Amino acid sequence: MTEPQTPARADATLDGERLVVRVGGEWQITAKWPEWKAVLGEAAPRQVRFEAEGLESWDSSLALFLNDARGWADPLGVPLDWGTLPPAAAELAGLLAQRKARTVAARPGLPDLFTVVGGATVALWRETKDLARLVGECAFSVNRFFKGQAQFRWRDCLAEMQQCGVMALPIVGLITFLVGVTLAYTGAIMVRQYGGDVWIADMVGVAMTREMGPLMMAIVLAGRTGAAFAATLGNMKANEEIDALETLGVSPIDFLVMPRIVAPFVMLPFLALCADTLGILGGVLIAYLPPLNIPPNLFFAEMQTIVDLSDINTGLIKAATFGLLIGLAGCLRGLQAERSAAGVGQAATRAVVTGILLIIVSDSIYAVVFDILGW
Repeated sequence: MTEPQTPARADATLDGERLVVRVGGEWQITAKWPEWKAVLGEAAPRQVRFEAEGLESWDSSLALFLNDARGWADPLGVPLDWGTLPPAAAELAGLLAQRKARTVAARPGLPDLFTVVGGATVALWRETKDLARLVGECAFSVNRFFKGQAQFRWRDCLAEMQQCGVMALPIVGLITFLVGVTLAYTGAIMVRQYGGDVWIADMVGVAMTREMGPLMMAIVLAGRTGAAFAATLGNMKANEEIDALETLGVSPIDFLVMPRIVAPFVMLPFLALCADTLGILGGVLIAYLPPLNIPPNLFFAEMQTIVDLSDINTGLIKAATFGLLIGLAGCLRGLQAERSAAGVGQAATRAVVTGILLIIVSDSIYAVVFDILGW
């Protein structure tokens, strides 16, 4: 650090109620300069005037000195007269004061209720419009497909069917088998109080085919496949691959979105059948063990008295709908992702949340509709 030949100085002289500060020397940010509190001392003036006396050179250090003076004077209402100082130094000090005023943090407090509700409503409306727009674009893509004009590749669709079908079977089978075990144990507590141990077959059969099989399978796929769809599309968006496809005249909806919507829509009914079977086998295992001691042939005979084809069809309809919603949620969040690594992670998380939300809402709607239809 090079010391200035003439050190920075600021001499204060009290002239009645006015303080005259004479600034001189070389002001450098890398050297030591006077502090405003030391220059002011014990004086309590009602006006301050600055004079340039022997001021050789200056930089931002002089602006910082003047900003300190402004910070002292403004709360007290003391006027400052920049006098013969360089106008640029006074202007820079003013910019520092404005910057400091803008960075003052707002006082913490409770958010306004109407603001929160309004913001949530606007966000929900925006999300609804984005989902409706994607559904409309997919409808146009289906129309182009039947006309033979869609840029749809069955190779990509079959690869996605393998990923969300066969590759997901182990985890889906394990979870639904354990769900069947849990249902059997829980139901046994109730039915044994009435001496109807064999009724456990009715409860497990109906619950797995109508609700738990498709629902648990869809929730697992929402976390596995939906997040994968969002991460893949989000990464392609961050790498500008989707922009490249649009530049080449290739529709991202036909080429990327539709294979990822068709694949779970086709494969989830088959997964639901496997989930139902494994869940029922879990119930058979628990029923065969003490204290129920129900043989498998009696279990299946009792289950056939309550479970019919309408129960299985109900689960398959739900599974197909859940697959469609999982694909839509994953692709929607992937196309909405920000062009960054953090944006890809956020898109995957939002895809899981959106997919599970749509699954639960649609399952509730189906429960009401099937009850009205008597299914």
